[in-house]
Amino acid sequence: MTIHDYLAFVKQRNAHEPEFLQAVDEVIQSVIPVLDRHAEYRKLRLFERMTEPERLISFRVNWMDDQGQVQVNRGYRVQMNSAIGPYKGGLRFHPSVTQSVLKFLAFEQVFKNALTGVPMGGGKGGSDFDPKGKSENEVMRFCHAFMGELARHIDHRTDVPAGDIGVGGREIGYLFGAYKKIKNEFTGVLTGKGIGWGGSLIRTEATGYGLIYFAENMMQHAGSSLKGKVCLVSGSGNVSQYAIEKIIHLGGKAVTASDSNGFIYDESGITAEKLEFLKDLKNNRRGRIKEYADKFKGSVYKDIDAKSDHNPLWALKADCAFPCATQNEVNEKDCKNLVKNGVKLLAEGANMPTTPEGINVLIDNGVMYAPGKASNAGGVATSGLEMTQNYMGNNWTREQVDEKLHGIMKSIHEISLAAAKEYGKPGNYMVGANIAGFVKVAKAMQAQGVI
Repeated sequence: MTIHDYLAFVKQRNAHEPEFLQAVDEVIQSVIPVLDRHAEYRKLRLFERMTEPERLISFRVNWMDDQGQVQVNRGYRVQMNSAIGPYKGGLRFHPSVTQSVLKFLAFEQVFKNALTGVPMGGGKGGSDFDPKGKSENEVMRFCHAFMGELARHIDHRTDVPAGDIGVGGREIGYLFGAYKKIKNEFTGVLTGKGIGWGGSLIRTEATGYGLIYFAENMMQHAGSSLKGKVCLVSGSGNVSQYAIEKIIHLGGKAVTASDSNGFIYDESGITAEKLEFLKDLKNNRRGRIKEYADKFKGSVYKDIDAKSDHNPLWALKADCAFPCATQNEVNEKDCKNLVKNGVKLLAEGANMPTTPEGINVLIDNGVMYAPGKASNAGGVATSGLEMTQNYMGNNWTREQVDEKLHGIMKSIHEISLAAAKEYGKPGNYMVGANIAGFVKVAKAMQAQGVI
């Protein structure tokens, strides 16, 4: 079978799921040399099997708003692949959630989790519920109703969800409380829990920290470092905040942050003091990014036109770019602007934030490009460490978890480079990460037979 044949097979079954098809396309482009070299993988149809969820659950979520009106949302859990461990992946609460989006995220999660070296399969879930604009009690009632259905499909040795967009510490707390009441047991069935009731230190920071650890490894491999580098960061949530924090720690200068309305540009750099304001703005007051520009002189705010063919955030002069907001936020025009303005590295903090056309522009122009399944794996890696601590009934120190996270990101960097070199694409992190993750899952599936 050719690449076209594989894509035709998947498209026939998933014709109306563009995000999922995009994720599959990226992986098959990378792993076709592996399938050419290993006839047994083709015979066992391992790639085709990986593109089909082991289980896809859709359910209704009924809840009551503060006006006494009954609301109806849709919930999902995609249990994609459990060849190397329990299903592991976040829950996303956002109006954009569809079956296609969650299948793409679950498919990516399979390979991302494989790269970490922690025994975890891949899954993803969520709902089209939007926590924005809801009261505390409405969020709690929705979370309890959502878990009322999800609880029958998950277990600490079967499927361990975590947070994602729209699901932070508050939501995890409500979800965990509901699960504990339903099952009458205290187990590590969710990660991202609070410190003091099963959570792990560094978990909140892990995706952002891990992203910058990976980027620093890339820079060191190229004979440089992040020190003194000007960095563009999109988003202003958890990943963005801690990516900026680690950029500051390593001597770099982050100059942007954004939300769904627009972005701020602070030419002098986001300092530790300014970052604390940003954290309070987004985590506690749930305000808009424009308030940052109103507070700090010298910084400017610009709206983002969703209908424009480019995002002006990516048209600023910089050395490094870290898209940390959402999928497909960096398109071909954006990547041409990044190249024109001197960016030498782009590492993804979000899942699939760069379009395929954009990725080609980056690679063709010699920009070091790290796909999210490698560079943002720190979050799920530390979730795996939280699971381990829960199994052991133990709590590691902040320094211990950070050291393990640092080691995991270094290992992902090394195995991605090694796989790329083995298959004739030296230095191509996208190809290397896809191949390394695919081979690990393929070997496990082959060993376990056709089930």
